[in-house]
Amino acid sequence: MNIRRYLRWRVNGCLAWTFVASLLGLLACGMLLAAYVLFAPPPLNILVVGLDAREGEGNMARTDAIVLVGIQPQRARVGLLSIPRDLFLRVPNYGLQRVNTINVLGESQKAGGGMPLLRAAVAQNFGINVHRSLRLNFQGFVDLVDALGGVEVDVPRLLVDNAFPTANYGTMTVRFEAGKQRLNGEQALIYARLRNVDDDYGRAARQQQLAQAIGIKLLNPLTWTSVARVLFSAVDTDLTVGDAVSLLPTLLLNAGRYQQQVIDRSLIRAGERGAEPNYAALEPYLEAFFR
Repeated sequence: MNIRRYLRWRVNGCLAWTFVASLLGLLACGMLLAAYVLFAPPPLNILVVGLDAREGEGNMARTDAIVLVGIQPQRARVGLLSIPRDLFLRVPNYGLQRVNTINVLGESQKAGGGMPLLRAAVAQNFGINVHRSLRLNFQGFVDLVDALGGVEVDVPRLLVDNAFPTANYGTMTVRFEAGKQRLNGEQALIYARLRNVDDDYGRAARQQQLAQAIGIKLLNPLTWTSVARVLFSAVDTDLTVGDAVSLLPTLLLNAGRYQQQVIDRSLIRAGERGAEPNYAALEPYLEAFFR
């Protein structure tokens, strides 16, 4: 056989097998995805809370960030709802309370009582089920981001905070240039906690931006083991391994494009003691992503 013809035959054969293998792989992935949608696990609402706790303070601390995550595998979508810390909610046995104090009230009643009380208040006020919770302090957040190898964010404008709080209760100046950049755990924590560059609604939007960035980094399977180690050791959560496995496909399918909503000025109303969520205005979003 002519050597040139032989080489062409071998190359064409390899290309054909590569095409067939790729097609079979795509078909298999499509079948697995269809099976996941048809036999999807039930929706799960997770209350994610960041504590304003320094080293050694434990869980007796106010919440610095509160985000509801609604994961709906059958609809293949994920929704985020940020609850600013200064809003008032009705709390079982305590009446109207500022939302960032509810964890302290519960922990004061008994150790470990903070998250159950906060979950009950959120469920009661927003008319939803809160199936799981995840509570982490500053170090837990730093460890999570570092386990991912850092995150990429696009800072919309120059941000300068001349009175950023430090661990020793002092202040310092921090600066983030406009544009795309990679943040490690410490930098991401500072970005999430900036207070003096706009308002609490802008702060909540930055926290959701980081949530999107974390979702994108989860696309890399090489990070899963280290992330799981952080979640089940340095984080206070009742999420199970089964939850993580069943919800991961939906989280990955929506990585970088979770639906976002901050309870901002357009979604609050004047209450007896201060600003409260405007539940009527929030109803369509709650219905779409948390019920």
